[in-house]
Amino acid sequence: MSLTRRTLIAASVAGLAAGKAARGNARPRESLTFVCVPGTWHGGWVWTPLAEALRRRGHRCFRVTCTGVGERAHLISPEVGLDTHARDVTQVIRYEALERVVLVGHSFAGVTITEVADRLAGSGRIAALLYYDAFIPTPARPAWVMRDEAGEWPEWWRDRQSRFVDGYKMDFASEYPIRMLVDPEATPELARSVAKRLTHHPARQWTEAASFANGGWRDYPRAYVHCTGQAYRQSSSAMFGPAKAPGWQFETSDTVRLGMLSAPDDTAALFERIGHNLLATST
Repeated sequence: MSLTRRTLIAASVAGLAAGKAARGNARPRESLTFVCVPGTWHGGWVWTPLAEALRRRGHRCFRVTCTGVGERAHLISPEVGLDTHARDVTQVIRYEALERVVLVGHSFAGVTITEVADRLAGSGRIAALLYYDAFIPTPARPAWVMRDEAGEWPEWWRDRQSRFVDGYKMDFASEYPIRMLVDPEATPELARSVAKRLTHHPARQWTEAASFANGGWRDYPRAYVHCTGQAYRQSSSAMFGPAKAPGWQFETSDTVRLGMLSAPDDTAALFERIGHNLLATST
Protein backbone atom coordinates (compact mmCIF):
# COMPACT_ATOMS: atom_id res chain seq x y z
CA MET A 1 0.00 0.00 0.00
CA SER A 2 1.44 3.39 -1.01
CA LEU A 3 1.70 6.26 1.45
CA THR A 4 -0.25 9.43 0.74
CA ARG A 5 1.28 12.89 1.28
CA ARG A 6 -0.98 13.36 4.31
CA THR A 7 0.20 10.06 5.79
CA LEU A 8 3.86 10.99 5.29
CA ILE A 9 3.39 14.36 6.99
CA ALA A 10 1.60 12.75 9.92
CA ALA A 11 4.33 10.16 10.30
CA SER A 12 7.04 12.82 10.22
CA VAL A 13 5.28 14.93 12.86
CA ALA A 14 4.84 11.87 15.08
CA GLY A 15 8.50 10.96 14.68
CA LEU A 16 9.67 14.43 15.63
CA ALA A 17 7.39 14.44 18.66
CA ALA A 18 8.66 11.04 19.77
CA GLY A 19 12.28 12.14 19.36
CA LYS A 20 11.67 15.30 21.37
CA ALA A 21 9.98 13.31 24.14
CA ALA A 22 12.86 10.85 24.25
CA ARG A 23 15.38 13.65 24.53
CA GLY A 24 13.28 15.30 27.21
CA ASN A 25 13.19 12.11 29.25
CA ALA A 26 16.92 11.42 28.87
CA ARG A 27 18.88 11.94 32.07
CA PRO A 28 21.41 14.77 31.65
CA ARG A 29 25.02 13.94 32.47
CA GLU A 30 26.06 15.12 35.92
CA SER A 31 28.06 18.30 36.21
CA LEU A 32 31.38 17.39 37.78
CA THR A 33 33.41 19.17 40.45
CA PHE A 34 37.17 18.85 40.11
CA VAL A 35 39.73 19.94 42.69
CA CYS A 36 43.16 19.95 41.07
CA VAL A 37 46.42 19.86 43.03
CA PRO A 38 49.67 20.74 41.20
CA GLY A 39 52.88 18.78 41.40
CA THR A 40 56.31 19.84 42.63
CA TRP A 41 57.42 23.41 41.78
CA HIS A 42 54.00 24.36 40.37
CA GLY A 43 51.15 26.51 41.60
CA GLY A 44 47.47 26.55 40.71
CA TRP A 45 48.36 28.48 37.55
CA VAL A 46 49.33 25.20 35.85
CA TRP A 47 45.65 24.15 35.81
CA THR A 48 44.20 27.40 34.41
CA PRO A 49 43.70 26.39 30.74
CA LEU A 50 42.28 23.02 31.79
CA ALA A 51 39.93 24.66 34.30
CA GLU A 52 38.62 26.98 31.60
CA ALA A 53 38.11 24.04 29.24
CA LEU A 54 36.23 22.10 31.91
CA ARG A 55 33.99 25.08 32.65
CA ARG A 56 33.13 25.38 28.97
CA ARG A 57 31.98 21.76 29.21
CA GLY A 58 29.71 22.62 32.15
CA HIS A 59 31.89 21.53 35.07
CA ARG A 60 33.51 23.24 38.04
CA CYS A 61 37.25 23.22 38.64
CA PHE A 62 39.03 24.52 41.72
CA ARG A 63 42.78 25.07 41.36
CA VAL A 64 44.74 24.71 44.59
CA THR A 65 48.05 26.43 45.20
CA CYS A 66 49.77 24.78 48.14
CA THR A 67 51.79 26.67 50.73
CA GLY A 68 55.31 27.63 49.66
CA VAL A 69 54.88 27.43 45.87
CA GLY A 70 53.37 29.51 43.07
CA GLU A 71 51.84 32.75 44.30
CA ARG A 72 52.31 31.44 47.86
CA ALA A 73 56.07 30.98 47.46
CA HIS A 74 56.70 33.65 50.09
CA LEU A 75 55.25 31.29 52.72
CA ILE A 76 57.83 28.54 52.28
CA SER A 77 59.66 27.36 55.39
CA PRO A 78 61.41 24.19 56.63
CA GLU A 79 58.19 23.17 58.41
CA VAL A 80 56.06 23.16 55.27
CA GLY A 81 55.44 19.64 54.02
CA LEU A 82 52.80 17.06 53.23
CA ASP A 83 50.73 17.88 56.32
CA THR A 84 50.58 21.54 55.31
CA HIS A 85 49.66 20.78 51.72
CA ALA A 86 46.96 18.32 52.76
CA ARG A 87 45.45 21.01 55.00
CA ASP A 88 45.59 23.48 52.10
CA VAL A 89 43.47 21.12 50.00
CA THR A 90 41.01 20.13 52.71
CA GLN A 91 40.42 23.78 53.57
CA VAL A 92 39.46 24.54 49.97
CA ILE A 93 37.03 21.62 49.95
CA ARG A 94 35.49 22.57 53.29
CA TYR A 95 35.24 26.33 52.86
CA GLU A 96 33.90 26.03 49.32
CA ALA A 97 31.38 23.51 50.73
CA LEU A 98 32.27 21.02 48.03
CA GLU A 99 30.80 17.53 47.81
CA ARG A 100 31.28 14.61 45.40
CA VAL A 101 34.63 15.97 44.36
CA VAL A 102 36.86 14.35 41.77
CA LEU A 103 40.19 15.02 43.47
CA VAL A 104 43.09 15.28 41.01
CA GLY A 105 46.78 15.14 41.84
CA HIS A 106 49.64 15.70 39.42
CA SER A 107 53.12 14.23 39.83
CA PHE A 108 54.08 14.09 43.54
CA ALA A 109 50.77 15.62 44.52
CA GLY A 110 49.66 12.01 44.29
CA VAL A 111 50.90 11.75 47.87
CA THR A 112 48.93 14.86 48.83
CA ILE A 113 45.60 13.68 47.44
CA THR A 114 46.09 10.29 49.10
CA GLU A 115 46.56 12.02 52.45
CA VAL A 116 43.50 14.20 51.84
CA ALA A 117 41.43 11.16 50.85
CA ASP A 118 42.42 9.42 54.07
CA ARG A 119 41.56 12.46 56.21
CA LEU A 120 38.16 12.98 54.56
CA ALA A 121 37.18 9.32 54.35
CA GLY A 122 33.47 8.83 55.04
CA SER A 123 32.67 12.56 54.82
CA GLY A 124 31.03 12.42 51.41
CA ARG A 125 33.29 15.24 50.26
CA ILE A 126 35.35 13.15 47.86
CA ALA A 127 33.70 10.90 45.30
CA ALA A 128 36.72 9.76 43.32
CA LEU A 129 40.47 10.14 42.87
CA LEU A 130 42.36 10.87 39.66
CA TYR A 131 46.15 10.47 39.61
CA TYR A 132 47.44 12.46 36.64
CA ASP A 133 50.89 11.09 35.76
CA ALA A 134 51.38 11.00 39.51
CA PHE A 135 53.11 8.95 42.16
CA ILE A 136 50.75 6.57 43.94
CA PRO A 137 51.88 5.96 47.52
CA THR A 138 51.17 2.63 49.21
CA PRO A 139 51.35 1.39 52.79
CA ALA A 140 54.71 -0.16 51.87
CA ARG A 141 55.95 3.09 50.33
CA PRO A 142 53.89 5.98 51.73
CA ALA A 143 56.41 8.65 50.67
CA TRP A 144 58.62 9.09 47.64
CA VAL A 145 61.77 9.35 49.78
CA MET A 146 62.09 6.70 52.49
CA ARG A 147 64.72 6.11 55.15
CA ASP A 148 66.49 2.75 55.15
CA GLU A 149 66.44 0.25 58.00
CA ALA A 150 69.25 2.14 59.70
CA GLY A 151 67.24 5.36 59.57
CA GLU A 152 69.40 6.91 56.85
CA TRP A 153 68.21 8.75 53.77
CA PRO A 154 69.19 7.10 50.47
CA GLU A 155 72.42 8.27 48.90
CA TRP A 156 70.72 9.89 45.90
CA TRP A 157 68.62 12.02 48.26
CA ARG A 158 71.59 13.08 50.34
CA ASP A 159 73.34 14.11 47.14
CA ARG A 160 70.33 16.18 46.12
CA GLN A 161 70.09 17.77 49.58
CA SER A 162 73.55 19.25 49.02
CA ARG A 163 72.02 21.41 46.29
CA PHE A 164 68.94 22.55 48.19
CA VAL A 165 68.61 26.30 48.62
CA ASP A 166 68.79 27.20 52.33
CA GLY A 167 68.97 23.48 53.09
CA TYR A 168 65.33 22.65 52.28
CA LYS A 169 64.17 24.37 49.06
CA MET A 170 64.15 22.07 46.06
CA ASP A 171 65.17 23.88 42.87
CA PHE A 172 63.91 22.53 39.54
CA ALA A 173 66.61 24.00 37.30
CA SER A 174 69.44 22.46 39.32
CA GLU A 175 68.05 18.98 38.71
CA TYR A 176 66.16 18.89 35.41
CA PRO A 177 65.87 20.53 31.98
CA ILE A 178 62.57 22.15 31.04
CA ARG A 179 61.88 19.26 28.63
CA MET A 180 61.12 17.26 31.75
CA LEU A 181 57.77 19.07 31.69
CA VAL A 182 57.07 20.32 28.14
CA ASP A 183 58.62 20.13 24.68
CA PRO A 184 60.68 23.32 24.21
CA GLU A 185 61.07 22.65 20.47
CA ALA A 186 57.38 22.07 19.74
CA THR A 187 56.09 24.74 22.14
CA PRO A 188 58.91 27.22 22.85
CA GLU A 189 56.66 29.98 24.21
CA LEU A 190 54.98 27.55 26.60
CA ALA A 191 58.37 26.29 27.75
CA ARG A 192 59.55 29.82 28.49
CA SER A 193 56.33 30.63 30.33
CA VAL A 194 56.56 27.51 32.49
CA ALA A 195 60.24 28.08 33.30
CA LYS A 196 59.51 31.61 34.50
CA ARG A 197 56.79 30.49 36.90
CA LEU A 198 58.42 27.48 38.55
CA THR A 199 59.27 28.12 42.20
CA HIS A 200 61.21 26.36 44.91
CA HIS A 201 59.44 23.45 46.57
CA PRO A 202 59.58 22.37 50.24
CA ALA A 203 61.54 19.11 50.41
CA ARG A 204 59.51 17.89 53.35
CA GLN A 205 56.55 17.25 51.04
CA TRP A 206 58.60 14.45 49.45
CA THR A 207 59.64 12.85 52.74
CA GLU A 208 56.49 12.91 54.88
CA ALA A 209 54.45 9.72 54.67
CA ALA A 210 50.83 9.62 53.56
CA SER A 211 48.46 8.06 56.07
CA PHE A 212 46.51 4.89 55.34
CA ALA A 213 44.73 4.89 58.72
CA ASN A 214 41.40 5.10 56.89
CA GLY A 215 42.51 3.20 53.80
CA GLY A 216 44.11 6.03 51.83
CA TRP A 217 42.90 5.60 48.24
CA ARG A 218 41.70 2.01 48.76
CA ASP A 219 37.96 2.57 49.15
CA TYR A 220 37.51 5.25 46.48
CA PRO A 221 36.75 4.85 42.78
CA ARG A 222 40.09 5.79 41.26
CA ALA A 223 41.87 6.24 37.95
CA TYR A 224 45.34 6.86 36.63
CA VAL A 225 46.44 8.78 33.52
CA HIS A 226 49.92 8.02 32.19
CA CYS A 227 51.31 10.71 29.86
CA THR A 228 53.05 8.67 27.16
CA GLY A 229 53.94 11.66 24.99
CA GLN A 230 56.64 12.68 27.45
CA ALA A 231 59.96 12.21 25.63
CA TYR A 232 62.25 12.92 28.57
CA ARG A 233 61.96 10.60 31.58
CA GLN A 234 58.45 9.25 31.34
CA SER A 235 56.91 8.33 34.67
CA SER A 236 58.01 4.81 35.56
CA SER A 237 56.24 1.88 37.17
CA ALA A 238 57.55 3.20 40.49
CA MET A 239 54.97 5.94 40.00
CA PHE A 240 52.01 4.16 38.39
CA GLY A 241 52.65 0.54 39.39
CA PRO A 242 49.72 0.21 41.84
CA ALA A 243 47.30 1.42 39.13
CA LYS A 244 47.91 -1.75 37.14
CA ALA A 245 46.14 -3.77 39.82
CA PRO A 246 42.39 -4.55 39.82
CA GLY A 247 40.21 -1.72 41.09
CA TRP A 248 41.88 0.98 39.00
CA GLN A 249 40.88 2.60 35.72
CA PHE A 250 44.14 3.02 33.81
CA GLU A 251 44.31 5.46 30.90
CA THR A 252 47.06 6.83 28.68
CA SER A 253 47.41 10.28 27.13
CA ASP A 254 49.79 11.07 24.27
CA THR A 255 50.64 14.46 25.79
CA VAL A 256 53.74 15.69 27.57
CA ARG A 257 53.82 15.70 31.36
CA LEU A 258 52.06 19.08 31.51
CA GLY A 259 49.23 18.04 29.21
CA MET A 260 46.88 20.33 31.14
CA LEU A 261 48.83 23.20 29.53
CA SER A 262 49.86 21.78 26.17
CA ALA A 263 46.50 20.17 25.31
CA PRO A 264 43.85 21.54 27.71
CA ASP A 265 40.80 20.73 25.56
CA ASP A 266 41.80 17.11 24.97
CA THR A 267 42.76 16.70 28.61
CA ALA A 268 39.44 18.21 29.74
CA ALA A 269 37.56 15.72 27.55
CA LEU A 270 39.58 12.90 29.08
CA PHE A 271 38.95 14.14 32.63
CA GLU A 272 35.24 14.48 31.88
CA ARG A 273 34.98 10.91 30.59
CA ILE A 274 36.98 9.51 33.50
CA GLY A 275 35.02 11.56 36.02
CA HIS A 276 31.68 10.30 34.77
CA ASN A 277 32.94 6.72 34.75
CA LEU A 278 34.22 7.02 38.31
CA LEU A 279 31.12 8.70 39.68
CA ALA A 280 28.95 6.01 38.10
CA THR A 281 30.62 3.56 40.48
CA SER A 282 30.68 5.92 43.47
CA THR A 283 28.26 5.19 46.29
